[in-house]
Amino acid sequence: MIEPLMSGSELITPNFKEYIEAGLLRRMSKILRMSVAAAKDCLQQAGIAQPGAIVVGTGLGCLQDTEKFLSNFLTIEGLLPPTSFIQSTHNTIAGQISLSIGNHGYNMTHTQNTLSFEHALMDALLLLGEGNDNIIVGAADEYIEILTQIGKQFYINPEINLTSGASFFILGKEKTEKAIARIKDIETVGLVQDIPEAIDKFLSVNQLTGSQIDLVLYADFDQVKSVNALQDSVLTERFKGNTALLNYSDLIGLYPSNSAFALHYAVDKIQQDTSIKKVLILNGLNKINLGLTLIESIEA
Repeated sequence: MIEPLMSGSELITPNFKEYIEAGLLRRMSKILRMSVAAAKDCLQQAGIAQPGAIVVGTGLGCLQDTEKFLSNFLTIEGLLPPTSFIQSTHNTIAGQISLSIGNHGYNMTHTQNTLSFEHALMDALLLLGEGNDNIIVGAADEYIEILTQIGKQFYINPEINLTSGASFFILGKEKTEKAIARIKDIETVGLVQDIPEAIDKFLSVNQLTGSQIDLVLYADFDQVKSVNALQDSVLTERFKGNTALLNYSDLIGLYPSNSAFALHYAVDKIQQDTSIKKVLILNGLNKINLGLTLIESIEA
């Protein structure tokens, strides 16, 4: 059972040796270990040997290797070891997944701040429309200590724990016996001006009212106020009746692509509770960006 994040909470990690060879594991940073293990586990659960494409979203990329490269740059005279630089680029995550499973297909990384995962999902849906199938799509970001010092520059509320996380999914064209939910619609709004209007428009386009949404997963839009400022000022006016509201950052903590966790949580809730048919994810982690994702149960 997932419980609210506490100051003493730790990242849940598998036995990475079950997914990654020991020789490779030693050379991987935390974000690469998380991503490769999550992607491989996802493929195993879906019973798919090779995906049609690999699409990854990451807000800040491989920070641990970036920090290591910059440290080497400042402390080593002469030629620098290239490994840290090579592994510091954002597309290292998708590339490492590809190398680990021997995949030579479409491989893409999206990095649009807190909307990185949503853009990865949109790319995957476009690929499905072009005839590709069984696309693995996910997101990952990692925490390093320096983020605490510069967090305010990323609109981070210091009261919420900064964390790491990786979530991956298989998107397919057709309903299968292992399918749990469908992505009904996605929209992103950069430099959002009117959040309530954007929510209302999104619902209207999908011919829905707030009362038809069973669960709303949100990240607060205004980090100057309390953690539940969004719920108090916007959501309670639009989602009434039996609609449940949950700030997913309370469960996973704060990292740029944590809306991927929200999708994972939504799919789990749909699988566990047959009364949940429609879930709306409102990603307002960064107060100037808005991500809207509508998920439906296969049975909806």
